[in-house]
Amino acid sequence: MKIDLRSDTVTKPSQGMLEVMLDAKVGDDVYKEDETVNKLETRVAKLFGKSHALFFPSGTMANQTAIKLHTNPGDQVICDKYAHIFNYEGGGASFNSGVSCKLLDGERGMFTAKQVEEAINPPDFYHSPLTRLVEIENTTNKGGGACWDFEELKKIKKVCEVNSLGFHLDGARLWNALSVKEETAEDYGALFDTISVCFSKGLGCPIGSILIGDEYLMKNAIRIRKLFGGGMRQVGFLAAAGLYALDNNMKLLKQDHIKAKDIETTLKKASYVEKVEPVETNIVIFTLNNKYSEDRFLNLLLSNNIHISNMGQGKLRIVTHLDYNSSMHVFLLDILSNL
Repeated sequence: MKIDLRSDTVTKPSQGMLEVMLDAKVGDDVYKEDETVNKLETRVAKLFGKSHALFFPSGTMANQTAIKLHTNPGDQVICDKYAHIFNYEGGGASFNSGVSCKLLDGERGMFTAKQVEEAINPPDFYHSPLTRLVEIENTTNKGGGACWDFEELKKIKKVCEVNSLGFHLDGARLWNALSVKEETAEDYGALFDTISVCFSKGLGCPIGSILIGDEYLMKNAIRIRKLFGGGMRQVGFLAAAGLYALDNNMKLLKQDHIKAKDIETTLKKASYVEKVEPVETNIVIFTLNNKYSEDRFLNLLLSNNIHISNMGQGKLRIVTHLDYNSSMHVFLLDILSNL
């Protein structure tokens, strides 16, 4: 029995998901004639209270398109030092849009409105890049699945409005945040100019993300997607998986969170653990104390066919997901308790 907890991206489509994929009505999406894609885009746009949504093969492409929609070459994006767009998108912000990132020293990937205000370059000071966009990530990946305080997001929005800045949400795991917080998708839609949401993480789809926004921005999104090589044809087979996930898998996210809390509790009791980041959703990040080697620890897990991630700088990561079942969970907790 292989227990793969490296990421929630390792899931495989369920039988029910595969069946709706096979039955999908498809067309040529480049001509906007794939009715299943159109149905998913319309549903997600409506869910967030926005006028437009566009299907992408990856969250990275959706985020990179959003950056390009908001900026011109030479501009600057404000984001956290942990931000996915800076750390895990291959330098795409600079390569694709010609922009730089001003990194804020937030807490577990989350910063304050005051930090944003202090980071904005004076628009009349031509020696520095023009600040154009503020980007946040919810939940935060490197921050251990942490959820933003919505009131702080409202304050950041006001700073953006006063300074004529765009506001983009990398919502790769926003579904996880929505399942534990009181806010709704529509609340986020009212706050952000653009939002990317992912279907291949917590919702268990094989591929796919969607970028959401209003017409004044999104009218150019399909052109940029094409520029990035993202034109797709009978992609409704994949969009059908997204529709299935919204109907069936959203309600299962809380089970992932409960399992992650169990793992947090077990690790906190372990003699070999130095620190466990607070767990809110499905990501557990922890560090070992100086008595134990990361390599030895990871090899001990591998000897039991348990796979987790080494994030570097002493941080180890466990991510729970749809394919991590109860018997796997019992086995993992037993191993972690007795190492």
